[in-house]
Amino acid sequence: MGFAAQVQPLAFENPIAHANRITNSPRELAMTQKTLKDLFIHELSDVYSAEKQLTRALPKMARAATNPALAEAFTQHLEETRGQIERIDKIIESADFRLKRVKCAAMEGLVEEGKDVIEDVEEGPVRDAALIAAGQKVEHYEIASYGTLCTFAKQLGLTEAMTLLKETLAEEKATDEKLGLLALQQTNADAARVGKEK
Repeated sequence: MGFAAQVQPLAFENPIAHANRITNSPRELAMTQKTLKDLFIHELSDVYSAEKQLTRALPKMARAATNPALAEAFTQHLEETRGQIERIDKIIESADFRLKRVKCAAMEGLVEEGKDVIEDVEEGPVRDAALIAAGQKVEHYEIASYGTLCTFAKQLGLTEAMTLLKETLAEEKATDEKLGLLALQQTNADAARVGKEK
């Protein structure tokens, strides 16, 4: 994750709170990951960007869903995502890290796919099925990202970071499971009937 991340400024909700914890010198931005700690910070910065992007995408996905349960799932995960961002803030505060100014290119692509679904698929069960697919792609990416970060944190002896990251990982897995159940229990069957009704 994150090796294709593009160097971009992030729009933080509280710029003053982050000003002293974000790396912004050209030399630091250009520096490669030389140690596991460097890699951990880079990956954490990348997933921070991913979560920020997701907070802007989830409300649009919720509004585009016609199944109330799906809309609620997206809305609930928006609140969880905000909490996940707060956990990352706690990690960088407790460990005195500086995040890199990167934009997660992977999440940017996944968000764009979700946008395409909303624009290209007619409102109804088929769009809901496509939104679930888009949402699960996001969750699978985040599960991989947080799983890797947990492993790095354990190896680096960052016990508090590992605990916080595991909490987020559990939430991502739960959201993926919830979306999968929505697809299996109703949405996919409803979508399959589209075009067959007389």
